[in-house]
Amino acid sequence: MSDETENKEESLFDAPPIAEQERMCEAMLFASAEPITVREMEARMPHGCDAAEALAHLRKRYDGRGVHVVKVGDAWALRTASDLGFLMQKETVETRKLSRAAIETLAIIAYHQPVTRAEIEEIRGVSVSRGTVDQLLEMEWVRFGRRKMTPGRPVTFVVTQTFLDHFGLESARDLPGLKELRSAGLLESRPPPGAMPQSPEEGEEGEDTDQSEMFEE
Repeated sequence: MSDETENKEESLFDAPPIAEQERMCEAMLFASAEPITVREMEARMPHGCDAAEALAHLRKRYDGRGVHVVKVGDAWALRTASDLGFLMQKETVETRKLSRAAIETLAIIAYHQPVTRAEIEEIRGVSVSRGTVDQLLEMEWVRFGRRKMTPGRPVTFVVTQTFLDHFGLESARDLPGLKELRSAGLLESRPPPGAMPQSPEEGEEGEDTDQSEMFEE
């Protein structure tokens, strides 16, 4: 008898029943926060187990139930049946107040887009921290625009459809004018040219400002 035949017989002898292999796969899928591959499963299971076959049986067992065994790329996971997704929905309202720096930066981008970081700093009169821009990008109110055809090809920033939707605007052309902003008390006059620039605001001294400082509690 060849070594290959002996190894195969040994593997079949050592492998637990397919029902037990199903239980093992089920436990791993349930406990894993991320989809898990067949190779990863077999690395944890006893020698001789066939995770692929066990998953095929397990998938049939879950067919028609509230939870399904689904393939995600080359991995597997437990997922709620698509027609029952509404049961898991939970709406919450999270109130976050943008800092003055973030509001000013957002306003400049909205009114002057496409605009570079250097242009934002020139308009504001103070440096713009990386945290401020990153926060606006994370909120998906701002995105990268085309690079400007100037030395260094700097990137520009523009507002997004999410920003327009949030403020009920059809386009950036619907933004309020200067007169409306002043009447609402949202626009203050800037010091005349040649005046001493204002000191950097708290949280804007360096480029490595923590993003958590962009919000006021």
